[in-house]
Amino acid sequence: MDTVIPRRRPAAAPSDSPLRGRVAVVTGAARGIGEAVARRLSQDGMRVALLGREAGTLRRAAASLATPSLCVEADVTDRAALDSAARQVADRLGDAAVVVANAGVAAGGPFRRTDADVWQRVIDVNLVGSANTARAFLPQLARTRGYLLQIASTAAFGSAPMMSAYCASKAGAESFAQALRGEVEPDGVAVGIAYLHWTGTDMISGVDDHPVLRALRANQPWFSRRVHTSGEVADWLAAGVRRRAHYVYAPPWLRLCQPLRPLFPALVARAARRELRRTPAAELTAGTGVMGAGGRADWEAYKSAAHRSPGGPYEERPG
Repeated sequence: MDTVIPRRRPAAAPSDSPLRGRVAVVTGAARGIGEAVARRLSQDGMRVALLGREAGTLRRAAASLATPSLCVEADVTDRAALDSAARQVADRLGDAAVVVANAGVAAGGPFRRTDADVWQRVIDVNLVGSANTARAFLPQLARTRGYLLQIASTAAFGSAPMMSAYCASKAGAESFAQALRGEVEPDGVAVGIAYLHWTGTDMISGVDDHPVLRALRANQPWFSRRVHTSGEVADWLAAGVRRRAHYVYAPPWLRLCQPLRPLFPALVARAARRELRRTPAAELTAGTGVMGAGGRADWEAYKSAAHRSPGGPYEERPG
């Protein structure tokens, strides 16, 4: 059953915003970067569909928006659920003009000690889920000549030990988006890739519990160790959406790293090798598992999925 949320006083969107009055879809919108991006696009005057796994958290995120919104509980690894979500978005808000493929989870720890199902889940959400999202919404984007923004990471620049699933999935998502771009440009659809660095979400709240990751961060230049807020990152992403940018860097200085990417794997490997040699095995495995509250919520929902019915729209804010 749909639940109407009392509207807040609308915040004035820029009158010249190219996004005003159009529809955005954000996956992984219950918290963190997804929530912040949904709020920022709403401030630009967009109607926003929030997709995610946590009903209550999605409701709270939607309550902060000043424009009409729709929440759909959906697992991005479930193609049928995403197809249903796409129909609901079109019926209730209109065809999507912007899709932000943000849903993502992470797991830390040695590959050999990481549960195989956990490892697979990271790949499924971050890579397969991105492809499923694109597949479900590309017909709408073709009609609106819209924009798909794939959220990637600097993990695609240089893969870090103890994060094999996350790094593999983000490198794969980057490659998928690059391949897709050439296919859909003739339809007027633009595809962007966003590279995120250290961002203050619950996903990285325990990063210093992993000695190798802690050492890798400590060996980065001082300016690259800064943790940016979700709000800061959302501002950079929204600016990229407005420009229909092929590449979005959060923070912007990351664009300077692109020519240096061939060097990063060797630099990361050297720092990691030094830390792995001097860290006891018990300490390396202590933090193995899913990272962050959002990741744990997804994992619990995934494990209990056999006992749940497919999600549907449970909340809509009127226009």
